[in-house]
Amino acid sequence: MRHLATALAVAVTLTAGAAWNPAVVTATAETTRNPAATAGKPSGDLTPIAGADRLVAALGMDPACPAKIEIGMRSDAEKPAYATMDVEIDPPLTASRSMLTSYLPPGYELGAKLLVAVPPETSEGTYELRLRTRAKTLKVPVDVVPLDKLDNGGNLALHRPVTASSQHTNANYPPCSVADGDTSSNGWAGGNGWNDATSRSWPDTIAVALGGPEQVSRVDLYTLDTERYPASRHGLRDWDVQAQVNGEWRTVAQVRGNTAGNVRSDFAPVTADAVRIVALASNGANDYTRIIEIEVR
Repeated sequence: MRHLATALAVAVTLTAGAAWNPAVVTATAETTRNPAATAGKPSGDLTPIAGADRLVAALGMDPACPAKIEIGMRSDAEKPAYATMDVEIDPPLTASRSMLTSYLPPGYELGAKLLVAVPPETSEGTYELRLRTRAKTLKVPVDVVPLDKLDNGGNLALHRPVTASSQHTNANYPPCSVADGDTSSNGWAGGNGWNDATSRSWPDTIAVALGGPEQVSRVDLYTLDTERYPASRHGLRDWDVQAQVNGEWRTVAQVRGNTAGNVRSDFAPVTADAVRIVALASNGANDYTRIIEIEVR
């Protein structure tokens, strides 16, 4: 069911992009045990689960950076069994999967990332995502809003258009992912984070258009940083922060010798319509530019 909204209160737990591109993104699943699910007498039900009670999607976003929400199901059955949950969504929205299925022992949960596409012809309004098992249906509202109406929480770069000097081929490192609101490195190589295509060749650039003149005085950069791929060995080391002022790029901050996963750069306020990172070096022998997120304030 689709309900057009005249005003949308966008309290976002998970943020969104535009369309799902199956050539670029895939969903992954994980099974975990939930001790609380086995407390007391099992009900025998299969319970659908969503990682947020509402999903917000912006119109006009890059198709390589779709709306995302975690979905799953929990088995409260007394015995192991094959479990299936249907995934339905109001058109013209489309989802990256139509079902979730697995062999589940009692008390176990199956989780997966669901990607939601918002075609260009979609009207502003509230749509519905339904996670349906034989016994239960979980309904999740999907608010589709124009980019300029999106609550960005003060981050002027959120879901704005991104351009990069290059993109690593045959891998899932879309430039638009540096402005999707996800600062975690856990989705690296799975659509969350940009990797350039010119190893040991500098500089690399990635720019975020702000949609018009904005006063900016701070940029937060998140580079690759996980236990397996720490920033001190794989993250960005040296870069300039530039703002486009009156059509010209102006360096407003510089970072050198970085080994941390997140760096905040503060500078004197300027009125700019775009911000870019000029990458100059990374840590490690296999030098690429690896950026997870750019926030502009």
